Amino acid sequence: MESWDNRRKLRASKVLVEVEYRMRCLRSRRRAALTLIELLVVMMILSILATAVALSVVNKVHIAKVSTAKTDIHTFEQALNTYSLIMGEYPTSEEGLAALWSPPSTVDPEKWRQGGPFVEKQNFRDPWGNDYLYASPGADERPFDLSSYGADGKPGGDGKDADINNWEMGREPASQ
Repeated sequence: MESWDNRRKLRASKVLVEVEYRMRCLRSRRRAALTLIELLVVMMILSILATAVALSVVNKVHIAKVSTAKTDIHTFEQALNTYSLIMGEYPTSEEGLAALWSPPSTVDPEKWRQGGPFVEKQNFRDPWGNDYLYASPGADERPFDLSSYGADGKPGGDGKDADINNWEMGREPASQ
């Protein structure tokens, strides 16, 4: 039979093994878990990245709107020149760009239908929701002026608020 001393030693060694096992488990859990500071650092890095991405997207949206406005103005220039070839004159400022979509009361509807409608859709608003500005005759002996006031919808401005004008886009409308 085992002696009392041996049983105590055996029980003590089992307890030591159990304590050692639990300590190892606790150490491995500590290594696997993130501390609060580590979580805060990760969240801060993610928020900085999200801000950088958001600013980049906002800038690209502005660039896309400017590009759309320039494309629209170019499209209207071509439509106005076609209108002028068929009708013999550009629409008046009063008739405006709407003359490209439906015949004004001052023109022969049959003649207008030879080329009209001169645009594919009836949308005469810039990407910021403001009406494109049309004047005929234009300044400096141009047959017409076509503009968008940009993001602020007001004349003048720089950067995002800069005006977009057909005469500043490197193309002059055809003269009559």
